[in-house]
Amino acid sequence: MADQEPVQQQITLVDENGEETLFDVLFTFKSEDFDRSYILIYPHGKGEDEEVEIQAYALPKGDDPSDPQGGELQAIETDKEWDMIESVLNTFLGKDGDDETDDGDNDQ
Repeated sequence: MADQEPVQQQITLVDENGEETLFDVLFTFKSEDFDRSYILIYPHGKGEDEEVEIQAYALPKGDDPSDPQGGELQAIETDKEWDMIESVLNTFLGKDGDDETDDGDNDQ
């Protein structure tokens, strides 16, 4: 059946209190410059038109970015990494990166 929608990858994060939260995977990628793979996620259940907070983490060494298997996600360590991730995200979202803020005005 060619009409089946792709399955949304999901990941569960556990906070310091042991609370589990389900997230959808926006995408993963590998950076040759930093020799790390990254995962970008957002809270599960958000509608397409809702504003969501996207979170970024480094994957554990050895995790395949096309099929992350879990483990301890790692914090992004440097401003250079954050800048690179923001650039990749803007490219993914189709933004040119010049518009740092969205004030909600849709001038047409």
